[in-house]
Amino acid sequence: MSTVPSVSAARTARLVGDLGATRPAYRGLADALRLAVADGRIAVGTRLPSERDLTTHLGVSRTTVTRAYDVLRELGYLTSRQGSGSVATLPDGARRRGTGGLFPADVADDVLDLTCAATRAPAGVLEAYERALERLPSYLCGAGYLTYGVPELREAVADRYTARGLPTSPDDVLVTSGAVAGLAVVVRALLRPGERVVVEDPSYPNTLDALRGAGARLRGLPVDPTGWDVDEAVRAVATAGARAAVLIPDFHNPTGALLDDEDRARLGRALAAAGTVPVVDETIVEIDLEGGAMPLPFAAHAPTAVSIGSSSKSHWGGLRTGWVRAPRGALRSLVEARVTSDLGAPVLEQLVLVELMRRSPGVTTERRDAIVAARDALAAGLREHLPEASFRVPRGGLSLWCELPADLPSSSLAATAEDEGLLVAAGPRFALDGGLDRWLRLPHVLPPETMGEAAARLGRAAERVRGGRTGRARPGRPLVA
Repeated sequence: MSTVPSVSAARTARLVGDLGATRPAYRGLADALRLAVADGRIAVGTRLPSERDLTTHLGVSRTTVTRAYDVLRELGYLTSRQGSGSVATLPDGARRRGTGGLFPADVADDVLDLTCAATRAPAGVLEAYERALERLPSYLCGAGYLTYGVPELREAVADRYTARGLPTSPDDVLVTSGAVAGLAVVVRALLRPGERVVVEDPSYPNTLDALRGAGARLRGLPVDPTGWDVDEAVRAVATAGARAAVLIPDFHNPTGALLDDEDRARLGRALAAAGTVPVVDETIVEIDLEGGAMPLPFAAHAPTAVSIGSSSKSHWGGLRTGWVRAPRGALRSLVEARVTSDLGAPVLEQLVLVELMRRSPGVTTERRDAIVAARDALAAGLREHLPEASFRVPRGGLSLWCELPADLPSSSLAATAEDEGLLVAAGPRFALDGGLDRWLRLPHVLPPETMGEAAARLGRAAERVRGGRTGRARPGRPLVA
């Protein structure tokens, strides 16, 4: 089995599109492939199709493909390796821009921070703390190390999974100190350094950092702005030889895409056939802004899946409370992995979350209306102040994934926006291994009037970038959540 990831000729042809009106054709093909590599749709280190295969799928001459590949080599977007064929790369200095680590950021009062896709505490949190304090004395007689979690919260989480169509017992639930902590537990239990893990590209930056920190070898699974290329995903899973696959099928971060039941089932079958364990990040699953039937949890289609949830988006990040739902009988190994670094989540915050989930298992109607109003204000502001940006409004989630024109790289725009009092996370922060500099994630988590002002500041930053008056990225930015 080859250790070099590859992109199929069929997907490459879909990415290239129609070359009929492009003259010369080889230049149009080279430009289309260059943008696909720069944007991360073809990941760096991926083997491109052979010239013969791509010729067949595009319906062009062999000479057209050969000359296009030659142009890409000259520009630094393609290298030839013995035994690996033609492999996508980036020119010197263009690799992994904007992909710094996670650092705390203190911001001034007049700075708008859109690096974090999370909202303020909803109404009712203070009252939930008061009720939780009334119940806390019954837990004070013990040591306070509830390694599995407060029983009432485990039951509430299990009941929510069951209501969503995945029968679950409290004995399948482990409460953690947030989703990132939950992922760390799962990684320790499942992986050894050097094992392969399939991850979506783009994906949540802290997940990528955590997997790299554990010594995992990452293999990309492409997610387009409109969602998953499931044909390519199935092929990638079959050839990766991966121990695990980390997926965000519910309002994917950053694209907002939602994987339907048919494709969940198909991808689940492919993972099972490959012996790859699905690790499913469900942090954003409750942020459904339109209502109606939702797909079943991924684990309903893939019984070996380990699901990770959190209260950070549905309720409040300050609770620092999440959970892991394990397949029946698998919780013990997770607990053993957990106690090497963490003996349990805070009891009081777990009791608070129990109170909040009794009120609403996800976002309340009032909270949903506020998020929709903020989203609509951001969309309107972008159409007014940055009309050349394109985006789709997803059914749910907390951000818009915006495509920028070629003359407006997001890394430059993010640095310049900071001088305008706006913090944003550039596209490369979400890339597996470089690219995505024509993309920008914009969370809609502030009040509507503030989202409008954020769009205006972004528009001013864009004018400065085009005028050659760019800002300079500062160390420690951005905190991405």
